[in-house]
Amino acid sequence: MSEPAQPVLTGGCQCGAVRFALSAAPSKISICHCRMCQKASGAPFASFAEIRNEHFTWTRGKPAAYQSSSIAMRDFCSACGAPLSFRRIGSSKIEIMTGAFDRPDRVVPTLQFGTESRLGWVGTIVNLPSKTTLQSYGPENMSQITSYQHPDHD
Repeated sequence: MSEPAQPVLTGGCQCGAVRFALSAAPSKISICHCRMCQKASGAPFASFAEIRNEHFTWTRGKPAAYQSSSIAMRDFCSACGAPLSFRRIGSSKIEIMTGAFDRPDRVVPTLQFGTESRLGWVGTIVNLPSKTTLQSYGPENMSQITSYQHPDHD
């Protein structure tokens, strides 16, 4: 009997009630600017990593789901509200929100969809002045902040 393979990527919601693992690399990583994805993510765009269902599993808890259109379901954590996925009804694939991965730096988008709704300022944000969290709050305030977020690992 062989040991199960180590997951390629893992992730979960903000509170840790729902966790997932991928046993293969995503087949596509994209950004969607459509208005439905903007509203579902509460952000100017959503970013997804597509994976075949047989290479994906919920490893802790099960997400709640919302049917956002006649063709799609969106999964989210019922405890913390974190958006987790987009699924076409009846599809053999699931698209996981890239921010939900423990290592989002490993899921780099290579294409965009829904560009008719892309906000004009999205392409210029890299040029905005920026600060780290430490620079924004200062060390004295940072030492007083306690995060309740689940760590980026099991």
